[in-house]
Amino acid sequence: MGKAAFVFPGQGSQYVGMAKDLYDADPAVRELMDRADAILGIPISRLCFEGPEEELRQTKNTQPAIFLHSLAAFRSAVLKPDCVAGHSLGEYSALVVAGALDFEDALRLVRLRGELMQLAGEQHRGTMAAIVGLEAADVEGVCREASEAGIVQPANFNSPGQIVISGSVDGVHRAMELARGRGARMVKELTVSGAFHSPLMESAREGLRGALKKTNVSDAVIPVYANVTAEPATPSSEIRDLLCRQLTSPVRWEETIRNMIRDGVVEFTEVGPGKVLQGLIRRTEPAVKTCGIDTWTDVERQREETQ
Repeated sequence: MGKAAFVFPGQGSQYVGMAKDLYDADPAVRELMDRADAILGIPISRLCFEGPEEELRQTKNTQPAIFLHSLAAFRSAVLKPDCVAGHSLGEYSALVVAGALDFEDALRLVRLRGELMQLAGEQHRGTMAAIVGLEAADVEGVCREASEAGIVQPANFNSPGQIVISGSVDGVHRAMELARGRGARMVKELTVSGAFHSPLMESAREGLRGALKKTNVSDAVIPVYANVTAEPATPSSEIRDLLCRQLTSPVRWEETIRNMIRDGVVEFTEVGPGKVLQGLIRRTEPAVKTCGIDTWTDVERQREETQ
């Protein structure tokens, strides 16, 4: 029988009203989210439910909000995964589910990560852009050529022909010009608060490294496919190192999904807000089964299917 994987979304999947129905319907979720408010000392649950959107969109708030929604959805789910992965921030959700990080420790790390990334974005102004319709090798070539104008590198290899680049404003703008010249179907600058997954996040990486040294990380009890390598990682020492490297390295998502399928995964469930990862997985491998747990309706559907 094939394996089931849970995948966890990253920044950009947030929406006002997220996790409200889970909170209302499930006492375990209520307890989890109330605990998160107490741990962080901010009403993060209210920010999920009511916004305002501008505040929810701030990196320091977005990251704990998405993490919390993902863990709330997981807590309501009846099935348990054979392996996990998360897109950027989602890797922290995956590590909690795999038993490598404690919920409270991960929540604090995610809040700090968001603060550090937001600060790095303010200190080193950068940007990101989506490029659709070019091969990975072409985008890498474009970034190499554009790097004489400024720092720029691939940030997310999301699915075939969908790659996000990141770096300094001049570097990214030059790469966008070159990508259009190479025949990219779409080139679009993204509204972000920093050049995530690029060398401009180095200060955030150092801050996170210090916090991770003091955090208890256990060996994962199920494989966690890491963004940096696209391969499963279980030893705690490796997990700690990969979380640091993740901030300045590309997210190898397409490769991650292919490797999970190679290792026997036949069904992917996106756990948390939105459907972004389901779309990326379908574009990578249309034959594979995908579904999501975002709302209470999704939980009820899953419960009916497993009875």
